[in-house]
Amino acid sequence: METIKILWSGCPSCKRLEENVKLALEKIWVNVNIEKVTDLVEIMSYPVMWTPALVFDEKVVSYWKVNEIDEIIDLINKNL
Repeated sequence: METIKILWSGCPSCKRLEENVKLALEKIWVNVNIEKVTDLVEIMSYPVMWTPALVFDEKVVSYWKVNEIDEIIDLINKNL
């Protein structure tokens, strides 16, 4: 996995998810690019109805949820 995208509307949940992703990556020592997608047209190109959402290498792995750090680590391990 090279990139984690956070589909981002700017809400407090989006900010918490970004912080959790960063903490998860630090915890497991994985170097992955994090990209915030804020453009509504681009967000709508993904099969999600709500933000925040996590996208690993163009695959939506979670949406409408602030994943906890351990959940993010599990998702990363399943998608490496």
